[in-house]
This record gives sequence, structure tokens and C-alpha cells, in this order.
Amino acid sequence: MSAPVRVLIADDQALLRSTFRLLIDREPGLEVVAEAETGDRAVELARSTEPDVVLMDIRMPGMDGIEATRRLCEPGGAAGSRVIILTMFDLDSYVYAALRAGASGFLLKDTPPGDLLNAIRIVAAGEALLAPSVTRRLISEFARAAEPGPTAGPLERITDRERETLLLICRGLSNSQIRDHLRITMPTVKSHVSSLLTKLNARDRTQLVIIAYESGLVSPRR
Repeated sequence: MSAPVRVLIADDQALLRSTFRLLIDREPGLEVVAEAETGDRAVELARSTEPDVVLMDIRMPGMDGIEATRRLCEPGGAAGSRVIILTMFDLDSYVYAALRAGASGFLLKDTPPGDLLNAIRIVAAGEALLAPSVTRRLISEFARAAEPGPTAGPLERITDRERETLLLICRGLSNSQIRDHLRITMPTVKSHVSSLLTKLNARDRTQLVIIAYESGLVSPRR
């Protein structure tokens, strides 16, 4: 049997942490390894327990979830741990900042239990929470006001086919959908995605979407 997905819960509300723990620990293949009430504690525990996934509240006393996410995702932070941001609001500039800091996606706190458990598995597998249209809407909303950064240059190094692949990723297409759309093999799709991640220094597909918007490759819709 494969090892269970190890989860760290970071939220300043004890009741919410307990609810998430009960839900996750009852699910086969998932287990909670630690709980944190502040961003500082989340970083400390993530470095010592090395969870696969961190459920990170944005607004906590002391170090907030954005800075905690940045510290976990930077080199030497918490290798292998991926962050899911928890928020009460779908269009929240704090969420966008956390995604830029390296989070793999976000969930609303009123997400149905089944969707939360599925999201943990998706992120633990190395994917990103891009399917919900609200994620792309949020990125589009806040990227509109962002100044092009140092990510614009690396786009010049990607091939035409990689550019096509990146545009399809921004539309939320899965690897199998990209394969069918471009009429190429799955190994080729995976090769393009891997190359994009390397060339653009991105952790996952969410980061690729942010880079595409901020570089102007994708124009935000009003």
C-alpha cells in the first residue's frame, strides 16, 4: 500500500482546525500530521514534519498565510510541501498574492467536504487547482493591475508549441485535453509542460497561468 498523503492544517480558528482534522483523518489515504494556529508555527511545523500538503489560512495573527507560503515555497523552505490557500472570499487580493508566492491553488472555506478531500489529493499528486473557473477569474482580475515583471523575458525562450500549450493550460485544460486539442501524444504534452515549468521557473500549472497573465501573453477580460 502507498503511504498516506500527509496534511498540515494552519488556521487560527481551533474549531475549524478540529473539523478539518476529523474530516481528513477519517478519509482512507489521508492523515493530519500537525496543526498550526499562526503562520510562524505553520512554517516551523512544515519544516519539521514535511507534509505533502499544507491547508493555509490567509489571515492569521503574526505572520499571515501569504508570508508563510512564501517561506515554505522558497528554496530551503519545505521541499515537497504544496500549499492550498483557504479563504472566505473568492475574489481576494490576498489570495492572488499567495498564489504568486507559490501556492498551488485555493479553496473557499465553505467548499463541500468531498471537494476538499479531492483537492488535497490533486495537489499532493503535483497538479494545481486550476479547474474551477473562479481561479482563472481571480488571476485575471488581479493580473490586470500587475506590472510586467522579470517573467516576461523567459517567455521569449519558449517554442511556438510550448506557447500553444501554455495558452491551453491558461484555459484550464488537462493534459489529456491538450493532447486531443493539439493532436499530439501524451508524452509530448508532458514534455512541453515540463519544459515550461523549467524555462519559466514555475512550481506548477498555477504559477504558469500567473506568468502568462503578468507577461501579457493572455489578456485579462473585463
